Amino acid sequence: MLVTSLRRLRHLRAPWVAVLAAVVALPGCTVGPDYRGAPSVAKAATQAPSFVRAPGSGVTSAPAPSRWWESLNDPQLNALIEAAFAHNPDLAAAQARLRESRAQLQQQRAAEMPTASADAAAIRMREPDLSGLQSSSGSNTSASGTSKGRGPLQLYSAGFDASWEVDLFGGTRRAVEAASAQAEAVDADLADTQVSLAAEVAQAYIDLRSQQQRLLLANHSAELEQKTLDLIRQQRERGVVTDSDVERQTTQVENTRATLIPLDEQVTESLDQLAVLTGEAPGSLDQQLSAPAPLPGLPASVAVADPAALLQQRPDIRAAERRLAASNAQIGQHEADLFPKVTMLGFIGSNAAHPGHLLDKSAMTWLGVPYLQWDVLDFGRTRGAIRQARAGRDEAVARYTQTVLAALQDANDALSRYGHQRDSVARLQQIQASADRSADLMHQRYAAGASSMIDLLDTQRVQFSAQQNLVQGRADLLKDFVSLQKSLGLGWASKPQ
Repeated sequence: MLVTSLRRLRHLRAPWVAVLAAVVALPGCTVGPDYRGAPSVAKAATQAPSFVRAPGSGVTSAPAPSRWWESLNDPQLNALIEAAFAHNPDLAAAQARLRESRAQLQQQRAAEMPTASADAAAIRMREPDLSGLQSSSGSNTSASGTSKGRGPLQLYSAGFDASWEVDLFGGTRRAVEAASAQAEAVDADLADTQVSLAAEVAQAYIDLRSQQQRLLLANHSAELEQKTLDLIRQQRERGVVTDSDVERQTTQVENTRATLIPLDEQVTESLDQLAVLTGEAPGSLDQQLSAPAPLPGLPASVAVADPAALLQQRPDIRAAERRLAASNAQIGQHEADLFPKVTMLGFIGSNAAHPGHLLDKSAMTWLGVPYLQWDVLDFGRTRGAIRQARAGRDEAVARYTQTVLAALQDANDALSRYGHQRDSVARLQQIQASADRSADLMHQRYAAGASSMIDLLDTQRVQFSAQQNLVQGRADLLKDFVSLQKSLGLGWASKPQ
């Protein structure tokens, strides 16, 4: 039907053909607003030489390393993060979304090119033999009285047709521009998933080592307290101490042992969390990580770039900016629907009674014609789509602004927490050192009979609490370090294979 309609265009008058040819010959233009980049947000803050909340010590103004976890000098942590990059299901889903967006971009780019198809047919037909048929009235029978079928009819046909929509007003180019920006946004989403994944693995690993250290302290403290209890019981048998002294120490031992149960449960939960993050079943890492190990070592100073680098490093900011570019291109994509569309159509074919004659010049037929289409009356549907696209662009601007402001807040808060936690750990170290000295002196005084059992127990409780608090404080400082790296948008440069 399409070929038949095109053949009818041969009867167009010459002036109409000239008009269509002139339209096709016009240089293409691109309607819609050109993308000028993202708007400036918090200009004073983003162009400042340093962050507002940067601590006075422990932080240096230098480019931050992307693979920040290597600065903690823990090979086990490095191996876990690499395993997560290779096998984490969330990261695999993000990679699949990226492949999907790139395939959509490929489809949009293909729309700029002509489409072509080929067809061929071989027809063999034999008419029925009508010799045995007669009319109901013998008088009306023809002289011959029969109509014999002819030999089989054969027809061979081959054709090739192509079409190409001339992108006069840039609607297709805007669609490609939008798809390209969207693919880049999904690429940034993948990087953001890596940033979050590396931070989550590191924090779970720090929790595990902290819990194991606290569990070791609790077990050691329980052993010492049990030895003290045994000694007190011997003293009671000799009448040196009272039954109340024995009960106090027994209570102390049981309280310390009670802390072992939740700590052991937390160790199990951290092991399972790390297994799932690395794409393994719960329990898969028990043999590898169950042995207690110290906390990772914190670097002496942390490199923190300026706020301008934050805008380039944070994948969520890049994703928001690319989605803004995509929404801007969609305006022009819809505005192009207000104008005519010109499609170049062409056909070449051959029909013959024998396949060997298909290439004969007399069997060939061809056709080429421009086809003009213009929706002159759509009752506002196109303009409604344009207004919707403009509103989407305005929403993307607001989302970009919010993303930048949230990133600045995230980085400044992380810097503030890190600086305060460093001061807190320094004080906790002093407290533990004082508690250790006090415990040693009290043991000497108690052994010499110069202090009571109550004094000794109080000193032991203070020492145990100081040790636990210092381990937890160091773990919190490490996690604040990890949060700082995440807030700076680091960890995505190492692409998973």
